Amino acid sequence: MKTKAKGSVASRLIGLADLVIEAAERGKDPTINIPVRALSNVKFNEARGIIEMGANKQARSFFNVGMAKKFMQTMLVGDALAELQRGELTTSLREIYYRAKHTLQDSHENTFDNQNESDPIIEDLEVALAALREELHVRAENAGTIVGPLVLVDDGDRVDCAKMGKGGYSVPSIVEPDYVEISKCTADFVLLVEKGTQWNRLAEDKFWKKYNCVLLTGNGQPPRGVRRLARRLHDEKKLPVYVLVDNDPWGYYIYSVVKQGSINLAFESQRMAIPTAKFIGLSSLDPETYGLPRNVGIKLNEKDVSRAKELLNYPWFQKKPWQREIRRMLSSGLKYELDALASKDFQYLTKKYLPKKLKDRDWLD
Repeated sequence: MKTKAKGSVASRLIGLADLVIEAAERGKDPTINIPVRALSNVKFNEARGIIEMGANKQARSFFNVGMAKKFMQTMLVGDALAELQRGELTTSLREIYYRAKHTLQDSHENTFDNQNESDPIIEDLEVALAALREELHVRAENAGTIVGPLVLVDDGDRVDCAKMGKGGYSVPSIVEPDYVEISKCTADFVLLVEKGTQWNRLAEDKFWKKYNCVLLTGNGQPPRGVRRLARRLHDEKKLPVYVLVDNDPWGYYIYSVVKQGSINLAFESQRMAIPTAKFIGLSSLDPETYGLPRNVGIKLNEKDVSRAKELLNYPWFQKKPWQREIRRMLSSGLKYELDALASKDFQYLTKKYLPKKLKDRDWLD
């Protein structure tokens, strides 16, 4: 990180501690205001095409019996993050958990019982301090892969993503310019693929070389490093981004997170979301268009139907084409995985489906 950024984040963490000290000196209840990370506190900025966080906050105080433990946990995690800033170190979510975990003196009570308690605290501090996890020097496990006509400089090492074989380059969780430089990119677009299986097929068939694109996957819901790298390629290299996901409510939502941002961390949308990203499939019309038989579809279960109806009510899915798309899937009673294209041919995705989609500009916005 640049010195200015480090100082800014470090000072915000110190300010968090100062709040407690000042309250204690005045005999007041130490209180932290945490923005509410829920659908009730987000709004869709139609002009910008992104989800934004609202102004609602929840007070987390030490003297409140119901909040005392979480207040303590917040301060412990904040202290661990400040230690990283001082040492100019990065670490994992898992190590933050262990750094902040201990047993309270003269008791059998642990500060944290499992990582499911510490991870949300880090997200709370992200929104409270207006600092991305990456700026707090916390990284996740590498969970993305990239291949294509792209040269990166990662911690001083030159990485040519066109010469990484069919396995590709593992996308780090921190891809900010101070860590990863985009040295060269001659691609025409980014294809962000939901599933590793399809990414492997595209890489093995050298789809990226024939269609001059960057192939990127997050192996499911793309982690923030993958989303941030896609956004940087879009911003810095002016590449359009096409998203390829399963034809189900979960695939639709993955696309919406790439395009508009996530509800849980709406504050990050302005640096993560790609409002011009296009949904290239699978769409609910594709089974008919490409002759996929109903027997390769999967019957929608109650959870699928419930989730699809939720999506219909989201402001960012109110466009008529999206209302038709979701309702068509519901009326068919079926969902289709990208893997179902293999019922036609193992290379149908790379030889027929995507070439036609790109040629016909057949995508949803």
